[in-house]
Amino acid sequence: VQLVESGGGLVQAGGSLRLSCAASGTGFGFNAVDWYREAPGKRRELLASITFDNNMYYADSVKGRFTISRDNAKNTVNLQMNRLEPGDAAVYFCHTKINWYDFWGQGTQVTVSS
Repeated sequence: VQLVESGGGLVQAGGSLRLSCAASGTGFGFNAVDWYREAPGKRRELLASITFDNNMYYADSVKGRFTISRDNAKNTVNLQMNRLEPGDAAVYFCHTKINWYDFWGQGTQVTVSS
C-alpha cells in the first residue's frame, strides 16, 4: 500500500484547508486510517482516525474544527480543517496499519500565518 497526501499549503489564521490521502494497493478500505501531524521539535501527534465503517476519533486539540471522512470507492481519506490556528502548522501525515504493518505517506506541509 502506498499513501500520498495532498492539499497542504499556506493559509491565514482562521482559514481552511482540505487534505487528502490517496491510497494505492489492496486492503485500504478494510482498515482504520489516521491523520497525524508533526511540528518541529514536537512529537508526532494523532489528530483523527476513521474506521472502515466510519467510526471517528478526534484529539481534543482539533475536535470541532477538523473533520475526517473517507471514500472507500476512491480509496481516499480526507481531513477538512477549519478555523486554522498558527499552532496547527506542521507536516501532516496519513497512516494505516494492514496485517500488523504500518504504512505512512510522505507528508504534506501546512503553514498558518497569523
